Amino acid sequence: MTKAELITEIAISTGLDKTTISMVVEKFMSNVKKTMSKGENVYLRGFGTFLLKERKDKVARNITARSTVFVPGHSVPAFKPAAEFKEAVEKTKPIKKD
Repeated sequence: MTKAELITEIAISTGLDKTTISMVVEKFMSNVKKTMSKGENVYLRGFGTFLLKERKDKVARNITARSTVFVPGHSVPAFKPAAEFKEAVEKTKPIKKD
């Protein structure tokens, strides 16, 4: 599902116009990004948590140049679904890959 499809689905189910829904979705995403860029997690009870995972410093290999490269530690955004979310997804049928 794309963002446009999500906005359309919410507009149909609520009866609100797509412009209003689009502004709300955009503001939600903006606030999540802003909060996480400050180093804080976003907790949505019953849905899940947007959190920051810390990656440590490491030495990696550049196979093409046959050299080692230092990769500094950094934060990576992640999502941890709530138990209710996991249960709902587990009940769905698996998607067949062709």
